[in-house]
Amino acid sequence: MSTVAPTPAPPVTVADAAPEPWTGRDDGPGADNLRWHHTVSLGAEHAEPGDVAFVGFRSDEGVRRNKGRQGAADGPGALRRALSSMALPAPSRAVDLGDVEVAGGDLEAGQRRLGRVITPLVDRGGPVMVLGGGHEVAYGSYQGLAASRAVRDGARVGVLNLDAHFDLRDDVRPSSGTPFLQMAHDEQRAGRSLNYWVFGVSQPSNAERLFRTADRLGVRYLPDTACGVLNLAAVDAFVADFLASCDLVHLSIDLDVLPAGAAPGVSAPAAYGVQMDIVEHVCAAVAASGRLAVCDVAELNPDLDVDQRTARAGARLIHRIVTGRTAAARRA
Repeated sequence: MSTVAPTPAPPVTVADAAPEPWTGRDDGPGADNLRWHHTVSLGAEHAEPGDVAFVGFRSDEGVRRNKGRQGAADGPGALRRALSSMALPAPSRAVDLGDVEVAGGDLEAGQRRLGRVITPLVDRGGPVMVLGGGHEVAYGSYQGLAASRAVRDGARVGVLNLDAHFDLRDDVRPSSGTPFLQMAHDEQRAGRSLNYWVFGVSQPSNAERLFRTADRLGVRYLPDTACGVLNLAAVDAFVADFLASCDLVHLSIDLDVLPAGAAPGVSAPAAYGVQMDIVEHVCAAVAASGRLAVCDVAELNPDLDVDQRTARAGARLIHRIVTGRTAAARRA
């Protein structure tokens, strides 16, 4: 009787800068004292199929082009430091691949390199947690997911952006304000339509032209004024409809979706925003679905952060997503 050999895991692409050791609080040995820095392995050679993979994207070139406040290139390190000492509820496997760095203003090349790092990680079963960086990171994440084996085989991708902005600007040069329009154009060239949903969009932060672009592209969105605790049924219905529309999820979190008090360290702090408990609730639902392939966290600017609030908020969301996905996988 013949047997079919298992498909070998695709080789992992090395990022531009090697990962640095994670350090943090240590309460002693044993699984009941685990924190993130105890469980993260460093380097592509340690990546196993199914591992949670961290990749940094050191860029604020897109923010510069979008006339925002620069400093997001230091976001990946701040997110790692904030996550490092968080306590794990159960053992978990994770690997840090290091950072893709945008140098000399060549954003487009950096996004392509990020995509090449992400694709084999998605093919190995992910999820891939991408630490930004300005929101231009989302287009690099998209390139990596779009080239994956699952998408080539016909999997339906849904993009859920937690953001005060549509980021559908039609600018001459790509920036942190253009990634989702770039995705829409790429999907059109591939004979598909971008399945794009935005949670927490702010009317005062988006010109009417952007709303018209969103409507033209069939974007589904829920405004920040409809994302409160009293709107939880509508929030849950929005997320459920999104998840029903896709097989794989690209979750993009722009930290400016949070109120300025919770996330002061972003390029454009939100005067209104969506409260942290609702944003975490949405992230938990996506994690529990088992469909998350790529998640990027964008716009953390440590130079503008107060008491590391924004870094801690971003790390908390990452922690919730990864531990929620792990728990759901165990139950399955």
